[in-house]
Amino acid sequence: MKLKPSGSFKIDAFLMRIGDIEGIELDRLHAHSLSVGWPHRAEDWQFLREVGQGLVALDEIGRVLGSAMWFAHGADFATVGMVITSPRLQTLGAGQWLMQRVFEKVAGRDLRLNATRAARRLYLSLDFQPEKTVYQYQGIARIPTTDSQPGARGDIRALAASDIPAGIALDAAGFGVKRTRLIEMLFAHSAGYGLFKGDRLSAFALCRPFGRGHVVGPVVAESDTDAVAIVRPHVADHSGSFLRVDTHMDSGEFAAFLSNAGMPVFDTVLTMSLGKRLADFSVGGSATPKTYALASQTLG
Repeated sequence: MKLKPSGSFKIDAFLMRIGDIEGIELDRLHAHSLSVGWPHRAEDWQFLREVGQGLVALDEIGRVLGSAMWFAHGADFATVGMVITSPRLQTLGAGQWLMQRVFEKVAGRDLRLNATRAARRLYLSLDFQPEKTVYQYQGIARIPTTDSQPGARGDIRALAASDIPAGIALDAAGFGVKRTRLIEMLFAHSAGYGLFKGDRLSAFALCRPFGRGHVVGPVVAESDTDAVAIVRPHVADHSGSFLRVDTHMDSGEFAAFLSNAGMPVFDTVLTMSLGKRLADFSVGGSATPKTYALASQTLG
């Protein structure tokens, strides 16, 4: 019989207990992510709390020693993110203890997460399976001097609230799961451009403040050419400032555009899954929408 994880955990010379992430001040969460070099601002933590749920590990005097969040999409799927413990605490079992508490909360769902190099051993021990590498492109954005603006067929225009239903449907086709609330919230916090073929939204890219500057994502399109066409206006809008794109693409026109736009690959993480894998990594035909950029490494 599977034992229920304990609500407290003796580690080294002190006791850790679980708390709800909603009850933790944003400045404490911000300090927690800064302690491991993650770029999340207090505002980024607040957005994540609005679209997901989470737990924190606290010591006997209330210091935040660990965190983990999950983002449910329907009854069968969730992404997991913001799993932060110091390397020392991970070796003592704190990460596994936190994840077992998350498993309690997401029981019955297929899971996906993006693992840093430091955390991969933990997730492998929990039976997560590797899928694909995520390439973190970032830097000071610029329109490439050699950019010939290849013509995506259709009209590019700024997105409006009336485009949200089409964006939800296109994201679901590209990602493999309908993420209604997340896309609604991202539209509310982002600037967006869409490629319209007639009256049909065939590609879109959102961009919002995050970390050191702005992040572009999600990006959903039917081809590299279309993906470049809807990301280019965001690059122009933020030319001279910090921009980031997280993508599974490491070659082709889209990847080359990001590198030439002042955003070389800075780091990588590994997408991993537990349970049924989504269909968004399949090659498909030329008209199949694909997720060209993640909403973020935490959100997928």
